[in-house]
Amino acid sequence: MTERQVGRRAVLSGSVFEEEIGYARAVVDGDWVHVSGTTGFDYAAMTISEDVVEQAEQCLRNVGAALEAAGSSFAEVVRVRYLLPERADFEPCWPVLRRYCGQVRPAATMMVCGLADPRMKIEIEVYARRGNGTCV
Repeated sequence: MTERQVGRRAVLSGSVFEEEIGYARAVVDGDWVHVSGTTGFDYAAMTISEDVVEQAEQCLRNVGAALEAAGSSFAEVVRVRYLLPERADFEPCWPVLRRYCGQVRPAATMMVCGLADPRMKIEIEVYARRGNGTCV
């Protein structure tokens, strides 16, 4: 480990994408947790729902698992990005998003863009601090 990487560690979810592409679900860097764009795949089964709301729920379960493994939680999220191929799919997800982030009210951005796999309807990326909050 280099001097620059002290205090830095990768958090892996077991997703085949992490190995195939060469990234980590999250990176802990000191007090910060950077969670990669996370989709609605159930990584244990490598399945994904066709429903965008169900995908949003699974995205947030995946993000929550990464945050927990990194020593953080949704209570410590400071920034979230929502990426969707279809703008009309965003509003149906709001109740799920509010349930996970509504109390914290992180800075947020929604972007309409293509995702890596046509089955993916939403991808969520977060930045969080570590060590001060409690899990949802």
